Amino acid sequence: MIDDPRRRWQLIYQTKVPSDLSWYQPIPQQSMEFVRSTCLPPDSPILDVGGGTSTFVDHLLAAGFTDITVLDLVPAALVEAEVRLGAAACRVHWIAEDITAWRPVRRYRLWHDRAVFHFLVDPALRARYVDVLRAALAAHGHVVMATFGPNGPTHCSGLDVKRYSAHELSAVLGPSFLLVRSQIVEHITPAGRTQEFLYGWWQAQA
Repeated sequence: MIDDPRRRWQLIYQTKVPSDLSWYQPIPQQSMEFVRSTCLPPDSPILDVGGGTSTFVDHLLAAGFTDITVLDLVPAALVEAEVRLGAAACRVHWIAEDITAWRPVRRYRLWHDRAVFHFLVDPALRARYVDVLRAALAAHGHVVMATFGPNGPTHCSGLDVKRYSAHELSAVLGPSFLLVRSQIVEHITPAGRTQEFLYGWWQAQA
């Protein structure tokens, strides 16, 4: 058992190719649908929390967004994404940090997180995450988040996870975030298993 989260995730990325990871999506369809629904202009600052080797950044660039930051705990995951993007990687800001310990130095119009928050089973870490979110999000900014849904897995990558309904996730974020829309999505893993995800879109009220 590896207790250090950074070492655990580093080992996962070192021993598996991205397309074999259970959360892999060749096309982040639901996330992009919510992003398009915000109608944000293309120069809006966007933060992808736990982006790792996700192709979300590729699709943001293809959609014309010009101010993208990808944050992940594992530097090796970010390097792999940079290699995949090639010359386009210089158009992205890369941050290797633990989101619960990070101190943002700027504000973002959109905060995106797919499959990070449900790993925070410790209430203190969840509270810290929300504090960082509030510090990083611009006034009236948007949050697009995906976690395991009410009938999703109870474990992932050897770790406990916390499942959420839209109501439960809204309660964690607090009353200053208005739920605009939510959606239950069945994700098919590369191994052919089905996982229930909850996708939600919230807007900060101040």
